[in-house]
Amino acid sequence: MIETIIIDGLAFTLPMFIMAIGGIFSEKSGITNLALEGMQGFGAFFGALAAVLLMQNMDAASQIPYYVSFAAAMIGGILFSFVHIALCIKFKANQVISGVVVNILAAALTSFLTKRLNESLFSQPSNKFVLGTSARFSVPVLFDIPVVGAIFTNIYPFEIMIIIIAVIMWYVMYRTPFGMHLRACGDNPHAADAAGINVNRVRTIAIMISGGLSAIAGMSFAYSISANFSPDIYLGYGYLSIAAFIFGNWSILPTLGACLIFGFARSGGQALIQQLGMPSAFNDLVRILPYVLTLFLLIFFSRHNNAPRALGEIYDKGKR
Repeated sequence: MIETIIIDGLAFTLPMFIMAIGGIFSEKSGITNLALEGMQGFGAFFGALAAVLLMQNMDAASQIPYYVSFAAAMIGGILFSFVHIALCIKFKANQVISGVVVNILAAALTSFLTKRLNESLFSQPSNKFVLGTSARFSVPVLFDIPVVGAIFTNIYPFEIMIIIIAVIMWYVMYRTPFGMHLRACGDNPHAADAAGINVNRVRTIAIMISGGLSAIAGMSFAYSISANFSPDIYLGYGYLSIAAFIFGNWSILPTLGACLIFGFARSGGQALIQQLGMPSAFNDLVRILPYVLTLFLLIFFSRHNNAPRALGEIYDKGKR
């Protein structure tokens, strides 16, 4: 049972973590990003469409559509992030409202386009793209270790990809000039501008990174949760990622801890239901556990949060 909790918990935690990192990049630059939900959904739509088109002309055992889908998802997520970029940076709209608009737009667009494309390309009146199950592997020798070996058992390829990208993003954030400029733009954009940093350019790149990383998360959920792309499977995960990086105080490693708590709460609840032999209807009740846990954590720890000082403020260079 413990092994199952670890395996399933990590498969849920890591996509949520990489999406939270995207949110950290955006908010560290000073742009409030509630649009993670929409970016992950639209990016995954783009990736799933690429995968099903390739699957029509390739061997069923080929893994090429799998990896191409992640690259296409990143492109889709980055392209869709320009809606948030245009509203927040170009038109200086309220950033919270912009995020809500992006999420609603993504949900409507992906649902409409999925149905229309299924009808026109595949003659199937469906709101899903069938992706199939992802190949999984275990690390020899290590997976035999009691309890800890579960970390190395039944691993999705995207889990390795996410870990590598997360390390790169940590290095970019804390060890490069761009990361320093990013944090300066989120704390004091006028001082950053006076130092010669192009604040709008930095913020634009940060939101693009957020869109690309959110799309990777969306594609990962599509392969691990249902083996289908459907707009319905993403509801709430973007907001859960936002709660994770707020609880993690906008820092990458503490955010990983928060994501692990949420991930293991979800997998632990599901394992408990299976162990007790409870009806499958209780699975819906288990899905709310991470959100209930989020409420309690934010109640007790939100007073200690230290958000970027200029977060959510509309930057106007002329007011310097």
